[in-house]
Amino acid sequence: MDPIKLQRIIDSGVDFNISTIIDKAWDLFKARAMFHIGFAFLVFSIQLAFTLYLEDFVFIYSIFISPPLIAGFYLVANRISQNDYVDFQNYFDGFKYILPLIIVNLITSIFIVAGIVLLIIPGIYLGVGYMFSLLFVLFGGFEFWTAMELSRRLVHANWWKFFGFVLFLLLINIGGFLCLIVGLLVTIPLTYLSVYVLFEELTIEAADDLRDDQINLG
Repeated sequence: MDPIKLQRIIDSGVDFNISTIIDKAWDLFKARAMFHIGFAFLVFSIQLAFTLYLEDFVFIYSIFISPPLIAGFYLVANRISQNDYVDFQNYFDGFKYILPLIIVNLITSIFIVAGIVLLIIPGIYLGVGYMFSLLFVLFGGFEFWTAMELSRRLVHANWWKFFGFVLFLLLINIGGFLCLIVGLLVTIPLTYLSVYVLFEELTIEAADDLRDDQINLG
């Protein structure tokens, strides 16, 4: 992914249609619905196990396990988008990039929490601004600080629109929770697929092909 082209995209202005993004994400969901639901159930089960039985080690899940699991949704979304074959094991491909994912997730979390503790508003700003950090690591091959800054600058170009996008996804997940909680097995994958679709829509001109097998993290 070309940083110069990314900067041109940022400078030219960023806009998107939220309903169009959600519609495309829904198409990705339907393409492998049972896979998405099954993986979401697995993730919930792991998180629940740590919460109930390994409470003192929840930080291990948050720092070391959660980032590559989240990346699994993005990597599978990428494969579906590229019309590649998808197997359930592809959801675990995020563990191939576990170190850079852990680093960027940890640093962004520290910044966001610090922003919330200090003045709240900076934390909200960064929470939205860093939404593409993992994706820039995965599909751009950038180190953590470059990925964080590219994400923040891209979102900053139209922050209120991205904030509205995040709020819309939050409402979808509240609806999933109200559907006897099991609705989250649909809305959580849809959330990550939506973030991927938006990322792809905005950055596709900066990359010849957003394929995970072309990632260079060396």
